[in-house]
Amino acid sequence: MPPPRRAAPLGSALLGGPAEPIRRLRVRIQVLLTLSLVGTHLVGALIAAVLINVVIPGPSVLSADYLIVTAVIAPVYVLSAVVFGAVVGTRHGLKRLRWALEDRTPTAAEQRVALRMPLRTTLQQGALWLGALVLFTTCFGLIEPETIPKVSLTIALAGVTVCGFVYQFSEFALRPVAARALEAGAPKRHRLAGTAGRVMLAWSLGSAVPVVGLLLVAVFSFIRPVTPTRLAVTILVLGGIALASGALLMFIAVRSSIAPIESVRFGMMRIEEGKLDTAVVVYDGTELGELQAGFNRMAEGLRERERMRDVFGRHVGREVAAAALANTEELGGEERDVAVLFIDIIGSTGIAESRPPAEVVNLLNRFFAVVVAEVHAAGGFVNKFEGDAALAIFGAPLAVDDAPGSALCAARTMAHRLRTEVPDCRAGIGVTAGRAVAGNIGAEERFEYTVIGDPVNEAARLSELAKTMPGHVVASSCAVQAASPDERARWSDDDEVVLRGRTEATRLAVPRAG
Repeated sequence: MPPPRRAAPLGSALLGGPAEPIRRLRVRIQVLLTLSLVGTHLVGALIAAVLINVVIPGPSVLSADYLIVTAVIAPVYVLSAVVFGAVVGTRHGLKRLRWALEDRTPTAAEQRVALRMPLRTTLQQGALWLGALVLFTTCFGLIEPETIPKVSLTIALAGVTVCGFVYQFSEFALRPVAARALEAGAPKRHRLAGTAGRVMLAWSLGSAVPVVGLLLVAVFSFIRPVTPTRLAVTILVLGGIALASGALLMFIAVRSSIAPIESVRFGMMRIEEGKLDTAVVVYDGTELGELQAGFNRMAEGLRERERMRDVFGRHVGREVAAAALANTEELGGEERDVAVLFIDIIGSTGIAESRPPAEVVNLLNRFFAVVVAEVHAAGGFVNKFEGDAALAIFGAPLAVDDAPGSALCAARTMAHRLRTEVPDCRAGIGVTAGRAVAGNIGAEERFEYTVIGDPVNEAARLSELAKTMPGHVVASSCAVQAASPDERARWSDDDEVVLRGRTEATRLAVPRAG
């Protein structure tokens, strides 16, 4: 299926956007309503005149006896009805939508009025056609009673069909107002006001009504026989009008139903592209409006989930967060071969005493920015921050091909960057490798992922020792020996020492010069 075109916010470029200035919105609605009502009434009146004078069987009304009705009363009434219905009626309707034009939230009563405005407009225009039905049936009937059936039938059928178009066009033109009304929440919807009701209305007014007209013409032909030619012409014309009006009404109804779906489809495409700030304008009062609102709730949920994922990842590390989201986490752990890097600032107490708190925080942030960047670049994750120190793990929770080599590389590059980028913050860096337990420690309600074992303790002791050594970087020889040949070549063995809290000596290694 081809990707959807960029959807207009309100389903059509003619309707503008939801953030359109109020003055422009009023002019747009006024113009669309006026033009659609004027055009619909004029076309309906023209078709009714042709049907009465030429098509429908019965006494001819083209004689001089009917001249006052056809040449004076009819034009005056049609012109007056069009002006009143399209201009005065539109302005009256917009007055009832003043809240939208004042850009304020509607009350519950104002919301109901706004969503029922297409129906109200249709009933108003229908009243004008009812007046025409009474007026012209009376006028023609006073002159010739036999004209009553065809005049009343024609005006009634034309008026009902015109009302169908008026409803569809009014619903379209007032869509920006419906969107603002629905921002206040979805009102209770009548069962017949849904999508099925919209389609059945289009079918009834566009197809069923003209077909009823054909049936009535057939019935009248038994009462007042007509020539086969005249009957054939009547059926062809009425059938053609039925096909054209029915097709147009169904097209408008289907487009009204497809437009909200296209907006949601376009929104889904943007969500798939990672644009979680996507939202669609809710402007349909049927089930399709509920679909639009549901999409917005889904997008809001995805944004909230992504925000929580981001915050979660910042607190526990991206790798731990990804593992936690992908699996059901339980308390306990497993033995893993890991490499551990521990870094601790030298003279942190003096730094805190000699500088303002804000400056200390800024310095620590610059320091840890380098630490985190290098650990992540090497494939590890920062397990925890301990004041002015940090513990980084390589090989858990995600396996690393060369965990010792990655930790040693991170230590070297980290030390170089700190000397050049944060020269007023020196730190001791210790690296070791070995077997440790990695997993979730704590209680069922609150736990954290951590690594426990001798490598963690040894790395912390090596970090203390590194503070007293040139370059401030030291590793255990076992970590260097477990690393890849390329990384191993960058280190050289040093003395053996017994680290604090340990009984066995540890062979040290330091980075080679250059």
